[in-house]
Amino acid sequence: MRAQLGTTRRNLLAGSIALALLTGAAPAAQAISSGHRLPGGSLVLVGGGLKENNTEVYGEIIKRAGGPNARIGVITAASVPESQDPHAGDPDLCNNSACNGAYYADLFERHGAADAQWIPLDVDHVADADSDAVVAQVESMTGFFFGGGDQYRYVTTLLRGDGHEDSKVLAAIRAKLAHGAVVSGSSAGAQIVSGPDMVSGGESYEALRDGSAPGYFDDPTRLGYIPQGGFGFLRSGLVDTHTGAYGREGRALRLASDTGHDRVYALEENTALVVDRPGTSREHMTVLGPNGVAVLDLRDARAQDSANGWSLRRARYTYLTGGDQYDARTWTPRPAPGKRPLTPGSTTPVPVNDDVFHSAAHPDGTPYSFRTTARALAATRAQNTATATTFETGPRFTVTLTKPRGFTALTGDGTTAQTLIGLRVDIAPQ
Repeated sequence: MRAQLGTTRRNLLAGSIALALLTGAAPAAQAISSGHRLPGGSLVLVGGGLKENNTEVYGEIIKRAGGPNARIGVITAASVPESQDPHAGDPDLCNNSACNGAYYADLFERHGAADAQWIPLDVDHVADADSDAVVAQVESMTGFFFGGGDQYRYVTTLLRGDGHEDSKVLAAIRAKLAHGAVVSGSSAGAQIVSGPDMVSGGESYEALRDGSAPGYFDDPTRLGYIPQGGFGFLRSGLVDTHTGAYGREGRALRLASDTGHDRVYALEENTALVVDRPGTSREHMTVLGPNGVAVLDLRDARAQDSANGWSLRRARYTYLTGGDQYDARTWTPRPAPGKRPLTPGSTTPVPVNDDVFHSAAHPDGTPYSFRTTARALAATRAQNTATATTFETGPRFTVTLTKPRGFTALTGDGTTAQTLIGLRVDIAPQ
């Protein structure tokens, strides 16, 4: 989560947005939401790292909130409150709920919203989530944006008791969503839409080695989850964020396996999963942005614990990129028009990968490591299987990627594998 913009950065932002608009960066966003307005509301979920000049994503949120009449309510309760920010008085360094709320409100207005307002909620003002005045502010909005930080702060701010009952503010947002509003969020603001077993933290290697546990832990490497979940706006799969950048594919697979879920939407940075009719049998999704969304499919997967460690067999990895669509009910990906099957032309073997989950302990590790190996395998005709390993040992885990019958790689430029459908994933300890 970045601090509020200073004067110089605001001027630079205004120039970059103007340039993007002049060069036509917005039409992709227009394509998703053209046509008849769908019943109910929609979600725009970003995997974190949302850049200030991403006119596609900001434009889509604003369009779904009413275009030039959009009124965006910004909720940043996942941030620390002002009382915990040593730089609260410095507009260039502050990183708290109030200054982050002002930052996003300003940014939405610069991208064309008629109005954007911070909804004044954080862990120092939990009672305000049941304030009639704040509820009235929420009811005047046509869309909402939840900022990043720690999703557990959203739980403690907007949900009540062991049963996770809605506060008045969350009940109002839920009602607005049901009646056509857009609810968007980035990083923690995307994860909080989850239903049961929302991830609360953890790293991939420790997740594979130690498994998951319910709760919220001070140890950031320990895989934890909240059994009651988050807001429950999206229930057709678990949600994870920063997936490729932080190498979270491993933790996502382990959590889904441990908790009995058969699907994960693994969101990547600066890229959105746009969900129409969320929570219904007609849920439909579109990917928007420069990276992608991985759909991890565990319907046929089998996990096993042994003396050597945990293993998983027959998971599937589908990686969707800009313009691709997905039908959640039928588990059907629909590649964007213009993408076509890639005929592997390379005879180069897949490069060795000894840090498949981009370990924080590896000083020379590279992000998007898992995706890089998957795409390299898709693009070569030299082999149908590739292996990669974790950086850590004790045990070291081997990830085996296989192109099974029915696997498809698609390309937009004729040479690179962009969209991948149905790659098999097996994980085993050495």
